[in-house]
Amino acid sequence: MYISQQIAADAVADVLAGRNLTLALPHALSGFAKATPQQRGAAADLSYGTLRYYGEINGYLTQLLEKPLSNAHITALLLVAIYQLLHDEAEAFTVVNQAVKAAADAKPRWAKGLVNGVLRNFLRQKETLSLAVNKSEVSTYSYPQWWINKLKNQYPVHWQAMLEAGNLHPPMTIRVNPQKITVDDYLQLLSRQSIETHHLGGSALILAKPVSVEKIDGFSEGVVSVQDYGAQLAAHLLDSKSGMRVLDACCAPGGKTGHILELAEVKLTALDSDATRLQRVQNNLDRLKLQANVRVGDAAATDWWDGVPFERILADVPCTASGIVRRHVDIKWLRRESDVAFFAKQQAKILENLWQMLAKGGKLLYATCSVFNEENQLQVDAFLKKYPEAKQLPFELPASCPPNSFTQLNGQLIPTTAHDGFFYALLQKN
Repeated sequence: MYISQQIAADAVADVLAGRNLTLALPHALSGFAKATPQQRGAAADLSYGTLRYYGEINGYLTQLLEKPLSNAHITALLLVAIYQLLHDEAEAFTVVNQAVKAAADAKPRWAKGLVNGVLRNFLRQKETLSLAVNKSEVSTYSYPQWWINKLKNQYPVHWQAMLEAGNLHPPMTIRVNPQKITVDDYLQLLSRQSIETHHLGGSALILAKPVSVEKIDGFSEGVVSVQDYGAQLAAHLLDSKSGMRVLDACCAPGGKTGHILELAEVKLTALDSDATRLQRVQNNLDRLKLQANVRVGDAAATDWWDGVPFERILADVPCTASGIVRRHVDIKWLRRESDVAFFAKQQAKILENLWQMLAKGGKLLYATCSVFNEENQLQVDAFLKKYPEAKQLPFELPASCPPNSFTQLNGQLIPTTAHDGFFYALLQKN
């Protein structure tokens, strides 16, 4: 276990220093080439779990230390061990002993004794320490205070449920490709394999127990794809018809790209500014055996556009990703309140640029994976005031969505056990 603790501590320390977990974890793993697959898997679980509950864990740790430690790795090792003692099923004796061993390997002479003393004090004083932890909203909900305050203000009814949903393990949802098989037939296929599933609606099935993608029947053949239910709404709301000229802007990694093409035979341009991420889009299209004009380009610029208007545009703009924190637990601690205004400014620029590429009578679906109003309906309201020829269209949302999933003007999807948080606004050029 101590190898997994060491790897997780490296990754957590890297994230708290400002690095994305998708980069920090592979970097941490690279330092332990002999780690077994089980140790690597455990390290990933510990990294995600520690960052998911960092606010709570740090609330305990700060009480146990006279002052912050100068060694980021040992601090992170203590955070990982306290996470295990609070939320893991491992025995406390084992967790402490393994953490002490990991500290000894880390080399600072003082580390072994300090880790042993801090963790044993935690076990002895846990009940007393919890009194102070429970008085802090940051510790209680494991979010930065500015984030909590923003949701309180914008969602006075739902804010607590939204914070709690963001700390859940994300569901594994798959999308059935209607060009390959019907939902009913695929459900029967899974049933014969004793795989428990629940039909959320449309082509979305949620697996009772997540599995690796290579074990999903038909994945490599393009029969199904992994995609959150909330994200699956985009292709339906875009309302593309066969033969239309369609743009999927900011398309990587390509889940919505493939879904659009599964629903209609359109002339699709898939645009993204990151050539590396575009390769994932192409790989996704190859697996689905679908074709699109995959282009490198900035959605806020026009140098890639041939001047021919699009009849449908999906503007899946960059955002704070505040609606998908259970999948990207590092976001809570990497984002700053000032980032909301930064993204809002970028979104406005992209939206105005893409609007000029939309044909008269055409529809543009503005989409984010955020729950902050500044990036969502407030952004759309500001755009509508500036462009009188734009109209926000109402749309029917699936009846299968859990009660209270949608708020505001039809399009704010708040995170629940069934899906992540998204926002959609369908705009038409009159």
